[in-house]
Amino acid sequence: MPLLEVTQTRHVSASIRLTEPTALLVDQYAAFIKAPADNVVEESLKHVFAKDRDFQEYLKSPEAQRITPTLRVRRGNANDGAEASAKKPVSAASSASQTPTSVAGSRA
Repeated sequence: MPLLEVTQTRHVSASIRLTEPTALLVDQYAAFIKAPADNVVEESLKHVFAKDRDFQEYLKSPEAQRITPTLRVRRGNANDGAEASAKKPVSAASSASQTPTSVAGSRA
């Protein structure tokens, strides 16, 4: 039974880097729950953020409001929520190296 439930929301496009094994797991989980890989990343992060009590306390602090953003968000028009993922498929035969793979991610 899947641990994540995927819902449709308004998205922005952001660029993230994953190791090849992690990218493969994201693709495999996406196939398992029959959802786009972007949704797997989105819901996984929301799940972790909600479960981390220390992080929830940090969010209430003034320090959390003074962060320097490091996520590369691409701003576009309001209809960008329907854009396709720019990520390349990762096959099981890929090198076992820990070389990061660029993947397009989304966040609400």
